[in-house]
Amino acid sequence: MKTVSIDSQRSLVQWVSQATGINTFGVKVRLLGNDLHILCEGIECPQRWHTLSELLHALQHTDLDELTSEEQPSIYQVFVYGRKKGEYRPQWCHKVYLNQLDRHLEQVEQLLLADAEQSKQPGGALIVSNESLARQGNPDAIARYLSENLSNLGVAVKVQIKPHKSKANSESTSNRLWILCQASYSPDPSLLAEPVAQHLRHLKLKGYEDAVIVAQVRGENEPDWRLRIDLTPPEAMLKEWARWGDVQAIARLLNELLSDLKIAVQASLKESTLHLFCSPAFDPLETAEAPAKDVCLEAILPQLEAIAPQGILAATIYGQKTSDKQPHWVDWQSLPASQHPALATPALELATAGDEPAIIFLLERLLNHDLDWRLKTGGLRVLLLRKGDLLHIMCDAPNCPARHQVAHKVIQFIRQLKIPNLHGVRVYGRRAGNKEPLWNQGADFAQRPRLVPEPAPEFAVASEYISAILNNETEEPVLRPDLTGEDVKNVVTEFADNSLNTLRNWLFSSQIFTEVNQSTDQTPDEQGIKGGLIWIALGLLLTLQSDWMMGFVITRTLPHSSPAGSVSAKSNSSPNNQSAQTPLINHTSANDTTAFNASGFIQDDKSDKSPLQQKATATAILLAARSQIPSFNARQLDEQLALYKQRLAKTGKPPDVLIIGSSRALRGVDPVALNQALATQGYSNVEIFNFGINGATAQVVDFIIRYVLESTELPKLILFADGSRAFNSGREDITFNAIAVSKGYKQVLAKANQAATDNQPSTPKTEPDTSATTQPIKPELNIYQIANETINQGLTSLSTTYQNRNYLKGILQKQLQNLPFATNQSIANLQQATDAETDSGQLAVDFDGFLPISIRFNPTTYYQKHPRVAGSYDNDYKDFSLSGKQDAAIKSLLQFTQSRKIPLVFVNMPLTSDYLDPARRKYEQEFQQYMLQLANQPNFIYRDLSLLWPTANENFSDPSHLNRYGAYEVSKKLATDSLIPWPVK
Repeated sequence: MKTVSIDSQRSLVQWVSQATGINTFGVKVRLLGNDLHILCEGIECPQRWHTLSELLHALQHTDLDELTSEEQPSIYQVFVYGRKKGEYRPQWCHKVYLNQLDRHLEQVEQLLLADAEQSKQPGGALIVSNESLARQGNPDAIARYLSENLSNLGVAVKVQIKPHKSKANSESTSNRLWILCQASYSPDPSLLAEPVAQHLRHLKLKGYEDAVIVAQVRGENEPDWRLRIDLTPPEAMLKEWARWGDVQAIARLLNELLSDLKIAVQASLKESTLHLFCSPAFDPLETAEAPAKDVCLEAILPQLEAIAPQGILAATIYGQKTSDKQPHWVDWQSLPASQHPALATPALELATAGDEPAIIFLLERLLNHDLDWRLKTGGLRVLLLRKGDLLHIMCDAPNCPARHQVAHKVIQFIRQLKIPNLHGVRVYGRRAGNKEPLWNQGADFAQRPRLVPEPAPEFAVASEYISAILNNETEEPVLRPDLTGEDVKNVVTEFADNSLNTLRNWLFSSQIFTEVNQSTDQTPDEQGIKGGLIWIALGLLLTLQSDWMMGFVITRTLPHSSPAGSVSAKSNSSPNNQSAQTPLINHTSANDTTAFNASGFIQDDKSDKSPLQQKATATAILLAARSQIPSFNARQLDEQLALYKQRLAKTGKPPDVLIIGSSRALRGVDPVALNQALATQGYSNVEIFNFGINGATAQVVDFIIRYVLESTELPKLILFADGSRAFNSGREDITFNAIAVSKGYKQVLAKANQAATDNQPSTPKTEPDTSATTQPIKPELNIYQIANETINQGLTSLSTTYQNRNYLKGILQKQLQNLPFATNQSIANLQQATDAETDSGQLAVDFDGFLPISIRFNPTTYYQKHPRVAGSYDNDYKDFSLSGKQDAAIKSLLQFTQSRKIPLVFVNMPLTSDYLDPARRKYEQEFQQYMLQLANQPNFIYRDLSLLWPTANENFSDPSHLNRYGAYEVSKKLATDSLIPWPVK
């Protein structure tokens, strides 16, 4: 458990020693949570009241928090112990509340004056307990009250109060308690949930709807978990159930009402009549007269009138002695349900008709069988959401309800209700405060058109205020100060200065450069400058000679091939050669169930339900080279388009589903796995193609769909799989800017402009409507790409080896393996790097356009080779803005697809928790709101999978991209999504 640091411990020990006169060797201190424990020992046990008096006087003039480090939590209570050296147990212990020092001191001095005995305990008249102060709603008092129990666990507590909109009345505001718990470890939620809930509800605080516990490990910025506690008063909970006619709740309310009159009430329900038996609240062995009739009726009847219990028409009230079986008096009264037909129907009949509030009450009554437990902790709460013929039921509690204790009861109860047009139920369980369920279970009551797992609904009733906790209020103050912006600026400035000085000194040491502002007395080293120029000339000459010699060697060793940009006819005509270039990979059959072991985990990386397909490297290059369409300055776009055109020529029709997007789509959705999963749902022979392109944005996707593809080449459904960074208009769109300066772009744009001018489109694609003739956004000229292309062309014409650099690289790698100093480890590392580049590059797509990556993301090894880039410094999120050119592109695409009646489905692809740091989470929340607004458009569907597997690293190849195993699971999940209108043959 957490103790004070060494420096703080020395300061506290010295302070206690000076205050009490006890040698420092006889003082020991320990900090647990918000409690400071001080042990005073000597040859003889220190005198209790004398030691306390001196210590209390010192505490009046000392702030203990100043004696500890800034990272230590505030101190609320001090425990002082006294014992004799050599003994194990202290002889006395005294608890001091730091907010009541004056009262403690007054009490101790009174005992000293009275010469009280050493074992006498102080009276409680002067000291007010933390519980009494906490009932008044003071946050410091509540923190001290909770720390009395949590400090023993090493948990420090801090309480804050923040107003928020009431969930009952959106126009009014109420208070919410924020309880920040900090420890050196992550306490299990089940360890704190019910104890803290009981202590908070025991206070019966007024003006609070709920409390949120935030647990944070000391030294970390992000909270470890959150927990919501319902602070609805017990009386309100009892009245809510009594309103539905719950007999036990009515009896509990009446007993509390009549407790001052020494009257006990027992209740029972027969048909629609409530029977109440009033008797003296004495010991059963004693005899007493029956309660007065007028007193009982005067107290009970107004309460029953106010409650107006559902389905109870009348009440019969009895007065009797404790020992008598026959009542002393009887009275019968009608209740509001006898006059109002809406109140006459019992809750069970309403639930059978599908009334959701009645179903919620009956389920909560079924699952909260212990009424005392519900009143103490808030109990188990039920939320309902009906979607079509399915009823979704969420059960949450301070500790997540156990599946075996809840699911079967709920399913059996709903089955017995026989609600009209209800064919199934789905039950979920979660811990209060969580948005996502921890488990789910379902059952169907009748044959449904699609026997598939339905996606978990978003419980709007719950997420209305839970989202506020998770999203809007995550910037809560923590118990540890963070780095300021000035600190970061100083570090960056210092690093930049050191780097510039190092570069400057290196340039001066080369004798090629000299200082400009040197004095006139210092004559420049002309010999050094001349020598530098000579060495530069010699270096250039040596470079040219080496290039010519290498070019001569390569031309002699290079296999006979056609000029650059074409492919030899031999490689094209020989099936064997083509097979050698694109070898088939042995893989497990799609129907082979041995790919998974008995526990359901993948046995190895070579066997999977989604097998590797034949790679289309050579075919894509060949088709792109033969294509009549000029290049788009994006090799992958050229090759993907060539594969797509070949597929059209082979099948004679476009695919049913087109997957498009950036590398997240290219790697994240497997057409084969999606086809197989759809087949199990009754969608047979669905043709699917993955048109993913590295770096594609909304502009790129809009350009491909509206301009590159003809009308006859458009699919029946477009699956746009990507993330928020594809819609960031603030960053430079490198991919689209490269496309926009290409010959292919100019040709496509000229074709569209010509069709618009002639008003007679050459293809059905460009018929005259606003969506088809709207030109794509003209990008800014990318001078860097133009310069790069110019330099490449210049080097190609000047150098004889530059155009064959890849072939030269292969020769050098082979020769390196034959060198005597080349160890097996170095060769293996080189081969591994080459394989990784091939696996993750553009040349590994299969004939369906999918890029399967077998690498599994391991943070430990990944960040040894790649830097960890925070979201604040990620160029993909630079100047993050969802309004601008990307927004215009997606809206143009929506208008176009709506005019063609093509459903557009956007899937926000999964991300890891390593990737979703606070900065990226903020951008993701903005993106969520943006997409929910777009979701109001017809024929547009938004599915959010970003938090599907935040910690399942085995499904990712890096922090933001899926591997082929993750792509397989995502494809299965999409196939079972009932909201996506998959095309039917």
